[in-house]
Amino acid sequence: MNETYKRIVENMEWEKMNGLIPQIIQDEDGKILTLGYTNEETLTKTFETGLVHYFSRSKGRVRMKGETSGNYQKLKRVSTDCDNDALLLTVEQVGNACHTGNYSCFESGVEIMQNEIPDYSLAVLKELEETIEMRKKDGSEGSYTSYLFKEGKEKIYKKFGEEAVEILVAESKKQTVYETADMIYHLLVLLNYNDIRLEEVMAELGRRRK
Repeated sequence: MNETYKRIVENMEWEKMNGLIPQIIQDEDGKILTLGYTNEETLTKTFETGLVHYFSRSKGRVRMKGETSGNYQKLKRVSTDCDNDALLLTVEQVGNACHTGNYSCFESGVEIMQNEIPDYSLAVLKELEETIEMRKKDGSEGSYTSYLFKEGKEKIYKKFGEEAVEILVAESKKQTVYETADMIYHLLVLLNYNDIRLEEVMAELGRRRK
């Protein structure tokens, strides 16, 4: 075993990880194949033979990948993480990596979108525009929208300007989203005051598209 490999074995945080370190296996195209565990003896055998070895936690022994199936993993590159408590091995995969017969152990999965934003599209703007039109006509008591129309142009324009400035001074993404929603609402009030429909603005944007 050459000195580079020897230093890797010596520098891994074996005690911190109770003697076992996870090793992620990927092929030369970067596709993740499997996750297994290695100990000092196992990693040494991997470096000495050029074939990936694992420590089987269920059987409590060292095993070489492909020793019974012939689906060997030929080591091409090794990377350690910043804490020396995980390994990434790049291999030439002979046959399939998974015991199920799949090329990878991660062939199946469900796409998860965290913090997914519902697809409101323009529908919410259309509904808001219709509500603003309704409040303009009925002058509902206690309605902020009705209040703006009663106050007139100066108040409507002033509020729109204030909300635009709030976006510029927002200090976080969350605050920017919040202030943008306020500005769009006041913009729709301003447009309605001038008898401009949202479709007219969209049509103008469409004409500018190249």
